Amino acid sequence: MANLKEIRARITSISSTMQITSAMKMVSAAKLKKAQDAIVMVRPYSEKLQELIENVNSNPDPDNISPYAKQRSVKKVLYIAVTSNRGLAGAFNSSVIKELNTRISTENCEVEILTVGKKVHDAVHKTRKVFDNQSSVFDALTFDVVGKFTKKVMNEFTLGTFDKVYIVYNKFINAATQEVITEQVLPIAMPEISASTIKTDYVFEPNAKEILDVLIPKSIKTQVYKAILDSVASEHGARMTAMHKATDNAEALRNELKIFYNKARQAAITNEILEIVSGAEALKAS
Repeated sequence: MANLKEIRARITSISSTMQITSAMKMVSAAKLKKAQDAIVMVRPYSEKLQELIENVNSNPDPDNISPYAKQRSVKKVLYIAVTSNRGLAGAFNSSVIKELNTRISTENCEVEILTVGKKVHDAVHKTRKVFDNQSSVFDALTFDVVGKFTKKVMNEFTLGTFDKVYIVYNKFINAATQEVITEQVLPIAMPEISASTIKTDYVFEPNAKEILDVLIPKSIKTQVYKAILDSVASEHGARMTAMHKATDNAEALRNELKIFYNKARQAAITNEILEIVSGAEALKAS
């Protein structure tokens, strides 16, 4: 049985851990609000871009199909995997890595990975072929930063290096819920819409092809940027939830140790009293 000094040390250690986990929870809660606002602003923009593409592409010319929409036989696939650079977020990182490995195991072609986040890079770089590591984007996350490496991926697709591109990430539902999503980034799915479903008759200036040449790359970059923002918000939500549970568990363990410590202290005091009384009785008897 541990002595009283060891129990006191454990109680002190657990109390210090509680302070750390509680502080991390509050920091994540503060960061979550900012990240949540960012994803709420980007989602409508992404949806509107897709709506514009649908309307502009209402009568597509098969001869002028976008290079980002061309379908070809799949020989090589790129997966963009998004995690975080830090842990202590429950199953946030491991769920993406698990989904990525499951997806790769079903592919019957060559696969490369673009890692966004130190955790996924550490998990795959020794066993998988890594096309690029963009974990540094979280140091200053902006649309331009994400757009640069997305443009590189788009160029590789048009050159035929990759025949399909997917992105795997955590979609933010709420602070306690994140859903692992796999989306196809390239080739893009050009919507086929009949003239009867178009509510507005647009006059295009310049022509529809030139407009699509601008809108489609921007839509692809926005899709990747939105996925990373979703992942950032999910990370803070997952960490906040994990630290809340950790704090509760530490508190419960500390309370158990305190009860155990009090019982052990009372037992020690009782033994001391018994020894004193026994000694006094022995003196009287002598």
